[in-house]
Amino acid sequence: MRKFDEPFEIGGVHIPNRVSLAPLAGIGNWFFRLQARRFGAGLLVSEMVSSHGVKYGNEKTCKEMLRIHPDEHPVAIQLFGEDPDSMEAAAEIVAASGADMIDLNMGCPVPKVVKTGAGAALLRDHDRAVAVAAAAKRGSGLPVTVKIRPGQKPGETDGVTLARRLQDDAGVDGIGFHPRHASQQHKGTPNYELARELVEALDVPVTISGGLQDAETVRQVFEYTGAHAVMLARGIMGNPWLFSEVLGTLEAPPTDEEIVTELVWCMDKAVEHFGYDRAGRYMRKYYPWYIEKLGAGHELQDAMQRAENLDAAREKITGHLVAAVA
Repeated sequence: MRKFDEPFEIGGVHIPNRVSLAPLAGIGNWFFRLQARRFGAGLLVSEMVSSHGVKYGNEKTCKEMLRIHPDEHPVAIQLFGEDPDSMEAAAEIVAASGADMIDLNMGCPVPKVVKTGAGAALLRDHDRAVAVAAAAKRGSGLPVTVKIRPGQKPGETDGVTLARRLQDDAGVDGIGFHPRHASQQHKGTPNYELARELVEALDVPVTISGGLQDAETVRQVFEYTGAHAVMLARGIMGNPWLFSEVLGTLEAPPTDEEIVTELVWCMDKAVEHFGYDRAGRYMRKYYPWYIEKLGAGHELQDAMQRAENLDAAREKITGHLVAAVA
């Protein structure tokens, strides 16, 4: 059995193990990434960031989405965009922000991204995709990886062909592969056989994501595909312990107290990042993850969502813990 705790390199960047945090749109900010690092993730990848927003100095994009904590490294900032000039300029700014690598999104299926020619649209526009990747390398001077899917629709393998061109023509340093077609989004069974074929076909490291919800599945996919690493996404939302479990460092399942403590840690970091009022609104997406992990019911979920502010929500979740212990 291959080991997850073995280090490797992507473009000369040392990665301490084979378990990475995937980019998660609207979620993967610095404190979410820092949480993943605390539980063992070897490489952290940011949420998807617009190259145009970075180039033109959008305040929210540059101040919030390019924020990197000193304890995160190695960390990659994921950019998306269809224009090579904008990508080159954005990549230079990202490098100056302190990122160790740049990851490019060429698989996002969201219509508002695809209609601009970015994301999954690039799976069919290979010349532009290669130009965008080359521009990112040129602008940043950093290692560049690209996250792709097999194609836009079932049966298509444009992404596999593109991966070879990205390696050979753009000189990218790694490929992240989600073996579901863009039209499937996050549904359906990933084609791990196709992932295995891609790993064998490329010389650069390939990281697999998609469908990796539990430790046993992660181990099976890692072994079967021969991938250099795995990238955990939805399976770690509210369950950062999955990193430790995959790496073999989890001694026991988290207690209710540990789960609540972790949620409170996220609350505190959200205040640091967003400010108190915005953090209260933002954290509502977190509550279902941790309440499910606690095995609590809809009553607690409803109470947390209705809480008038973050302190009220904190009182409800800690009160639940006290009542459970009593």
